[in-house]
Amino acid sequence: MNNVARIDLRQRADYTHKGNLKTGRHGWLRLTPAYSVKVVEELIDRCDRPMRIYDPFCGTATTALSAAYRGHESLTTDINPFLVWLGEAKTAYYSPTTIAEARDACARVIKMTRLRKTRPRPAPPIHNIERWWAPQALDFLCSLRTAIEAGTEPDSQARTLLLVAFCRTLITLSNAAFNHQSMSFKDDAQLPFDLNLDMAGMYAEDVRFVLVGAGENPPGSAKVLLSDARNPAAAVEGKVDRVITSPPYANRMSYIRELRPYMYWLDFLKSGRDAGELDWTAIGGTWGMATSRLNDWQRQGGALKNETLAHVVDKVAHADNKNGKLLSVYITKYFDDMWSHFKNLTGVLAAGAEVHYIVGNSTFYKILLPVERLYAVMLEDVGFQSIDCRAIRKRNSKKELIEFDVSAVWRG
Repeated sequence: MNNVARIDLRQRADYTHKGNLKTGRHGWLRLTPAYSVKVVEELIDRCDRPMRIYDPFCGTATTALSAAYRGHESLTTDINPFLVWLGEAKTAYYSPTTIAEARDACARVIKMTRLRKTRPRPAPPIHNIERWWAPQALDFLCSLRTAIEAGTEPDSQARTLLLVAFCRTLITLSNAAFNHQSMSFKDDAQLPFDLNLDMAGMYAEDVRFVLVGAGENPPGSAKVLLSDARNPAAAVEGKVDRVITSPPYANRMSYIRELRPYMYWLDFLKSGRDAGELDWTAIGGTWGMATSRLNDWQRQGGALKNETLAHVVDKVAHADNKNGKLLSVYITKYFDDMWSHFKNLTGVLAAGAEVHYIVGNSTFYKILLPVERLYAVMLEDVGFQSIDCRAIRKRNSKKELIEFDVSAVWRG
């Protein structure tokens, strides 16, 4: 589902951040495509009274922000500290005074950057960083990042808003492309850099965009917490009325891989080992050392037992591919983790609570993994009722890949 929008620099004169839902905070930085945001908003609009809405897989806080905009109390958690930071930024209240302070800080920061008033910090240790940014862009970003620290107070909302804008600018200046399921690099990445490009002006425009969104404070409340979705009760106090979420898909998509540029530049990651460690803790993570650790992973007591899953896992393990065994372990671990989530979720649900999981099925070596059916089985085994798998859309050109809303009701 990762779809961080970027702008082709050759079209910068017509500056609109692709994928913006509206002028609000949804457009600040989003992994969730517009169609998924629409599904979330439709589900929230079906709430017939003020509710406490929970999203155990925060992402970029789409559910929490949508619920707060509609006057609900929202709660969301994530195991990734960067996403928690971003979720807090997107759901916070910003006063006119704070927005004015951020606007003034932006002017100071741009002046310091242009006049080289600060010594640029070293570039972050991203592998093959030259693929990401041309030397001129990299030099500008290093200077800008240092100026933001020098021109704002630590932990201030003004700094947070300027850093959100920095995230937009750094991906705009990059050679990364997000027009596929996963991040890639543009074929024309080696084209000469436009020496007349006003990078400081681009950043000023990104700040302006962020500040407009910051002024649209939602009437409801939102809380964003660092926590593991396998144990919701560790973070959630009290009961929730509705769960609306899009968990990681069983397709080896690494959210850490997609988020690397932001996480390195904002100091959430210091090394590739840090990235691999964090990906290993996430459900569905298989990037870097997380892949090698699958070789030693063992199932624990109380693991999910399901004939359909066992059949698919066996077929994948014996597929005519050297990675079949490894991927069979990946699938098994993914569903064991989700099984832990479903079992522990019931402790935070109010009687009559609805749950909605927006999730897609997957294929491995042309072997269909019916994720939605397995979710339905797990929900039924835990004790949910009124279980339904509603097809939402085709995910791509492969006719068998479909996204579903898997819903159920907890009677308590």
